[in-house]
Amino acid sequence: MRNAIIVVIAALLAGPPLRAQISPADPLLDHLIGHWVLRGPMAGKPVVHDVTFRWVLNSEYVEMHEVSRELTGTGKPAYEAIVYMGRDPHTREYSALWLDNTAYGAFKPAGVGRGIAAADSIPFVFIYSPASRFHTTFVYNRTSDTWAWHMDSDDAGRRSSFARVTLTRSGSQKR
Repeated sequence: MRNAIIVVIAALLAGPPLRAQISPADPLLDHLIGHWVLRGPMAGKPVVHDVTFRWVLNSEYVEMHEVSRELTGTGKPAYEAIVYMGRDPHTREYSALWLDNTAYGAFKPAGVGRGIAAADSIPFVFIYSPASRFHTTFVYNRTSDTWAWHMDSDDAGRRSSFARVTLTRSGSQKR
């Protein structure tokens, strides 16, 4: 009996924490992990950005780092963002905290988007005011292992396209 208890305790100590065994990484977010090239029209002009997604904080969140290839006059990226995405395991609601170099947001609620996945789509809605919202939707294409990324302004119920870009894996990286 004593040997059986020792074996059980040793197995528990040697294995990953129970929490890691119970809550695996989100399978839809997991398809984002890796290095991507973003291409397509944004704000009326063609853009190319490098985007990296990785699991952070014990696979609780996905960190996105987006950097435009276009540079400013001082040689810095014209656009750069760091975004943290996650999914509440109880409500299944996705959330995103968006930080970028366009303006200091002081972590205002407008920098947090929320949404519920529908099939292979994660639609985030960022509420700027009662009449102004921003929609950013990631749509995974399993066949081509690419993501469509749609961004739309929504002012007083009038939605207009801001971007229609595609994420393709950079280099020879394959899942």
